[in-house]
Amino acid sequence: MELVAFVGKDKENWGQITALINRFDCEKVFLVKDLNAENFPTNDKCELIEIDSTKALSSLTKDIQEGLKKSLSRDFEVALSIASGSGKEHMALISALLNIPMGIKFIAYTKQGIEFLS
Repeated sequence: MELVAFVGKDKENWGQITALINRFDCEKVFLVKDLNAENFPTNDKCELIEIDSTKALSSLTKDIQEGLKKSLSRDFEVALSIASGSGKEHMALISALLNIPMGIKFIAYTKQGIEFLS
């Protein structure tokens, strides 16, 4: 299963995503990153898909879908973290994944470790 995470400008939530990148056993991580989210730490298994969050929701969804569609494997579902970002960004990301079509399992890093929430 691949990990997809949104990286917004809210640096206080980046630790959640970094923990998942470092601890979730997956071959590939797709980071949908706002252009203004500078200096987010990545590693070799990360692929960045940079988007402009100031665009209209439909344009944002299309940009994310195009970025993910050419890179995601043909698995049926991905692990998804929306710990960072805004509601608009989350709606665009979820809509893009569902339109690929791709199933979603929400994932979070908690005090108990990695947890799937769906």
